[in-house]
Amino acid sequence: MNLKPIEIFAEYQKGTQFKAAIGTRGLFEQSKINARFFVGDQWYGANCGTDKPLVRHNVIKRIGDYKMSQILNDKTAIGFSAEGIPTAEVTAPTEFSGPLSDTEISAVMTALDGYYSVTCERINFPSLSASVLKNAYISGTALLYTYWNPVLSTGTFADSKGTQPIKGDISCEILRIEDVVFGDPYCEELQNQPYVIISAKKNVANVVREARLYGADLSTLTLIEESAIDGKVEVLTRLYKTINKDGSITVKGIKATSNAIVRSEFSTGLRLYPLAQLKWETMNFSAYGESEITYLIPNQIAINRLITANVWSEMSTGLPIMLVNGDTVNEKITNDPGQIVKIYGSNEDVAGAVKYVTPPSYIKEFDDSINTLINNTLTQSGANEVALGDSKADNATALITMRDAALMPLNIVKNRYYVFLEDVARIWADFWITHYGKRSLKLKNGNEITYIPFDGERYKKLIINAKIDVIRDTVYTEKEQLDTLLTLFDKGIITKAELLDRIPKGLVANSGSISREEKENDRL
Repeated sequence: MNLKPIEIFAEYQKGTQFKAAIGTRGLFEQSKINARFFVGDQWYGANCGTDKPLVRHNVIKRIGDYKMSQILNDKTAIGFSAEGIPTAEVTAPTEFSGPLSDTEISAVMTALDGYYSVTCERINFPSLSASVLKNAYISGTALLYTYWNPVLSTGTFADSKGTQPIKGDISCEILRIEDVVFGDPYCEELQNQPYVIISAKKNVANVVREARLYGADLSTLTLIEESAIDGKVEVLTRLYKTINKDGSITVKGIKATSNAIVRSEFSTGLRLYPLAQLKWETMNFSAYGESEITYLIPNQIAINRLITANVWSEMSTGLPIMLVNGDTVNEKITNDPGQIVKIYGSNEDVAGAVKYVTPPSYIKEFDDSINTLINNTLTQSGANEVALGDSKADNATALITMRDAALMPLNIVKNRYYVFLEDVARIWADFWITHYGKRSLKLKNGNEITYIPFDGERYKKLIINAKIDVIRDTVYTEKEQLDTLLTLFDKGIITKAELLDRIPKGLVANSGSISREEKENDRL
């Protein structure tokens, strides 16, 4: 597919125009507004002046922070399996040769389970996933882009003498949905898109260097430099899938500026688009998601206005407007407590020299309206007092029951996040088997680090699936955990050593050494 730069940019502009027409304000403008409201810049453009305080009671951020923390709170683990191959409990592989067997495949999948955790640690995936969630909450859609970084050092070598270092590994980048265009905006599944275009503003010198690396001639390099604005040039990366003669799929790409090809058609070697997508709210027949903030903004504006009016009313009562007769008062009135004002004239003049304007009386129901609106907004968003921890329960069991009931509506978003994690794992596995070749995989078991041999070429024809396992954390406090353990010990269900092993970390100093001593005594 030999597309010209003008054709690629036409596709990108068409997709951009579609996004600009989503909703009442368009995706770009709505995302900007949502971002401002999330951080608290909620009086932007209101033109209310600066004479009086403009109060903010940011329920949007509280709802968002609560929901994101609940989603990230559950621990997760990924398990890999090969399509059509039964899973089996096997140890990590040593080295395989000959025909591919089910035993070997199961062993490799087990090894990938551990290597996934090592990769998460290397690229700081917890931080990336938190940012993805935040982007999805604000803009409705978030994307994690995985790409091959050829210069990354792996710490491993291709030879036993350690003279041939192996370089190249995956890296990840968070993309704004504003910078990504889907070929079919009505297709909900990203992997079914005819093409995906990623836009990025890059330093023109780096783009010229990349174009030269891939064989661009002098005229092309000149065109790239001429399209730069303030030293930056917009580069579009168009990814698309092709079907090979054997029926397999390969993702290919092409890079271009508005007037030049930076890198002509190339094969990524992948079978999946290296993009994992998370939608906060889905829309039928739409490639783009919807943000909850969009529909919370009217409530947020009403809350801010009501509270601000309340504060202004209190200020008017405490510091009412002062009327001063300029004919009898020649001095400057500052309204400071204890100020002495000289007044010249008769008693009548003194009586009429200064007086206050009585403000309207404050209505208590005003406060009730504010609190009702805030509570209703939180409740309708699934962030009621139970979920937020403002409600108390008599015991941990009741608290768990109340919390689980409050969290039920959030499970829909959680499930979409778990699907996102599975998509990331499948994309990484695609890179491992198509780009790694022969190298060693690093595995960690506690403080122990081991390396096992891996040959991605042997597994290129496998279809690798990823399944997430969610591990729910208990809500019991340390005291409640300790009370439960002591009860089990008193009843003889657990030994003293088992009790010490399970005591919450840090509650008893040197509990580990005490436990070991108890175990030694038991053996004696």
